[in-house]
Amino acid sequence: MTCKSVGFLMTYNLLLTDLVLLTDMRKPNLTAEIAKQLRRFHQVEIPGSKEPQLWNDIFKFFQKASTLSFDDREKQRKYETISFDEVHAEIVELKELTDCLDTPVVFAHNDLLSGNLMLNDEEEKLYFIDFEYGSYNYRGFDIGNHFNEYAGYDCDYSLYPSKDEQYHFFRHYLEPEKPLEVSEEDLEALYAETNTYMLASHLYWALWALIQAKMSPIDFDYLGYFFLRYAEFKKQKENCFLLAQSFLSRPRTG
Repeated sequence: MTCKSVGFLMTYNLLLTDLVLLTDMRKPNLTAEIAKQLRRFHQVEIPGSKEPQLWNDIFKFFQKASTLSFDDREKQRKYETISFDEVHAEIVELKELTDCLDTPVVFAHNDLLSGNLMLNDEEEKLYFIDFEYGSYNYRGFDIGNHFNEYAGYDCDYSLYPSKDEQYHFFRHYLEPEKPLEVSEEDLEALYAETNTYMLASHLYWALWALIQAKMSPIDFDYLGYFFLRYAEFKKQKENCFLLAQSFLSRPRTG
């Protein structure tokens, strides 16, 4: 990626720019601006393979995460409570469902939490930063992952955006200049897409966290984070599967 190709996103001045607060992400004006910027980001063309990386990454994470051992007895005890046969089955089932969705592949940020959003008050501009996880990926994953980040590091998923809040985001993502002209059909399609891939976000970061629990020098309860993300995946799975299956069963127009 070159700075020239996405300079409107990559250049920022730390002296003039503040990180976006978690509580600010759901403010309607800022939500609309994030949606517009994300649409622009998704339109960037990056040389090289355009193969989506989500499932490659998740299966790689699974292979590593399922073969760990910990010197710390308490960590090892907690780790051994994980049924990796169950986790693998969940991955396969979700992948089969998402394969049925007609989801665009875009260049995705893949980690659009509040700490990777910066607002320059003087220029009144929003910037995305930190492209460590950037890759070609499914549009719904990037948006669903962003919505999961409303929960913050405390994983307070009561903060996950409501359907109305999501529709506000979708309108400005799909038609930045004419948000009120987005059709109900397009809103429903993106809602189903996003909330199906939202589940994949939980699996992705849950498995990532297990690897970090073994490898990272950072003082953070990564093992506990796995259980939080996986528990939320299981909590939301039934409703999200029903949503996707209902959407897929509808007759298509056009």
